[in-house]
Amino acid sequence: MLYILFLALGAAGLALDQWLKAYVTANIPLGQAQSLLPGVVELRTVHNYGAAWSSFSGSRWLLVAVTSIIVIFVTVLLVRRVVRHPLGVAACCMVISGGLGNIIDRVRLGYVVDMFNLLFMNYPVFNVADILVVCGAVLGCIYYLWFYERYDKAVKHHDA
Repeated sequence: MLYILFLALGAAGLALDQWLKAYVTANIPLGQAQSLLPGVVELRTVHNYGAAWSSFSGSRWLLVAVTSIIVIFVTVLLVRRVVRHPLGVAACCMVISGGLGNIIDRVRLGYVVDMFNLLFMNYPVFNVADILVVCGAVLGCIYYLWFYERYDKAVKHHDA
């Protein structure tokens, strides 16, 4: 039941990511902005041909391959039930849905649509998929450091 719940939340995150990208693309011209929370964040249409901070710009298929490998690896962790604690399952589902959101863009468009521009600091424009991946990675680290050993680590029995 836990897996189904987090899978549904991951699917909802992926759907939100794709819907918001379509909305921004249809309603805000490239490079233009629309206020979301005045003085805090605006929606700005940006095409990112790279990864974080536009690193690996122009390496579309390398980024698709690396992201796909990560998504497959995390999926295997869930399918093999290596990760069973709710925090770990949530983290995995977030990484998978965010990774898929950016893979879809790179394969379909050749770039990732970014839209959240923070006005109170100099930070790259990002999207819902990026939020999911980062939050999932942070939760995954917390899970691994404080919960994995206690709840999910395979117990090895040693014969005397």
